[in-house]
Amino acid sequence: MTAPTPRKAHIVYAHPEPKSFVAAMRDRVSERLTADGWQVGLSDLHAMGFNPVASAADFVEREKPDYLVYSLEQRHGWQRRALAPDILAEVEAVRQAELLVLVFPVFWFSVPAIMKGWIDRVFLSGLFYGGKRIYDRAPMAGKRALVVTSLGGRSHMFGETGIHGSIELMLRPLLQGSLGYVGYEVFKPFVAYHVPYVTQAERGAMLEQLGRETDALSRRETLVFPSLDAYDEVLRPLERCVERIGDAGEQGSDVQRAVEINRRLRTPASRR
Repeated sequence: MTAPTPRKAHIVYAHPEPKSFVAAMRDRVSERLTADGWQVGLSDLHAMGFNPVASAADFVEREKPDYLVYSLEQRHGWQRRALAPDILAEVEAVRQAELLVLVFPVFWFSVPAIMKGWIDRVFLSGLFYGGKRIYDRAPMAGKRALVVTSLGGRSHMFGETGIHGSIELMLRPLLQGSLGYVGYEVFKPFVAYHVPYVTQAERGAMLEQLGRETDALSRRETLVFPSLDAYDEVLRPLERCVERIGDAGEQGSDVQRAVEINRRLRTPASRR
């Protein structure tokens, strides 16, 4: 009897210190996924010397050599497989993976530059997104993504009443604008707080918690992003969806109403 093909996960890791706590988080996720039967790949961006700068050099051949429109050249480059070798290798690793895991420290409410550059160069226009091939109709729909990150702030500084707001809002350009946009179902991120200032024992407890949460990944809460079912051909909200919320007598900003529309569209009635 043929053994089943293992599920593939790919970890993209960014930290300049090989012995960092973020590296320990990377290893813990990899260990737990492997123990659960996943085949785990790794892109260690600093160790690879990954170039984060998008440029004309990313294209072996150009459709319009006299003027660079990067996203359009990405489409042409993918069609001809005329992209820099490092881009092609990363694209293939991501395409094969059912689960994408990004592991990094928060820098300035965002990802490190090397991670942002990886997204810029690897999430190709035409292959990962394009036109109305976004969110739940994008090419990565059906796959999942997890963000594992650390920061210096304390946990009480984040959330609806925290001084910095919620982690999900802070990382919205990544969680929604990158991962969700290309179709991933995105798990609620794992965040290790106040890492540089806690004891070794406390860091160990964080790693244990990460291991347990990785083991329970299939049951982990996912974030709500727009569904194209709520929008027309030019991406205006459908009247029936807006009326559905209005009829319920719910108030709030346009953003809150849009989130509620999409939550209802994407949440089974039995769970509402």
